[in-house]
Amino acid sequence: MNVSHPHDPLADRLSQCYTGAVHDVMRARGLSQFVLPPQITPLESNMRTAGQAFTIRGRMDRDVSAHDSLVQWTKMLSVARPGSVVVCQPNDSTIAHMGELSAETFMLRGVRGYVVDGGCRDTSMIARLGFPVWRRYDTPSDVVGQWVPDGMDEPITIGNVTIHAGDYVLGDRDGVVILPKADTAEIIDEAERVMHTENQVRKAILDGVDPHEAYLKYGKF
Repeated sequence: MNVSHPHDPLADRLSQCYTGAVHDVMRARGLSQFVLPPQITPLESNMRTAGQAFTIRGRMDRDVSAHDSLVQWTKMLSVARPGSVVVCQPNDSTIAHMGELSAETFMLRGVRGYVVDGGCRDTSMIARLGFPVWRRYDTPSDVVGQWVPDGMDEPITIGNVTIHAGDYVLGDRDGVVILPKADTAEIIDEAERVMHTENQVRKAILDGVDPHEAYLKYGKF
């Protein structure tokens, strides 16, 4: 499925980075608490996403009707910004907060990916679709009649990381990092320089340079 995203130069550049390089840059800048819990993993190891966060918060509601829960869920699908990465704190660890039809809807609307501190279902179909999803667990149980979103584009917390709407998200096989919006451009600049230096170190080692000497020369390993 060919889907275009709104032009976002920072997201496009960030998508060419990897979480390890970005992590090292942010650590060197004195930042902390920007890596989501390691239990949040991609459906497929080759999935990648990068973009500005559109945040969702939700809660269990055993009294909501099936109809009303789906009204609120589909409203959330409608308002998520094209070009964003949707990041959800469901405040639940029992049901799925993403499924195939929702993933396809997001994809068609130009959403770049979905990260949830919760569950997913229809995982094989989403994997075939190619929509990038990071989640804690898989389960066939869904939101109908028992879960509702109750906040969007507001700060949320996953693990020890607070995510604000508009922060940048980078996800790959190793996990998910959150970049503060105000620092994103400088972090990407530095990450690109880090990756260039790593390429020089790699070439030197492949050419027979001792790894210790390569580190001392380039200051990176």
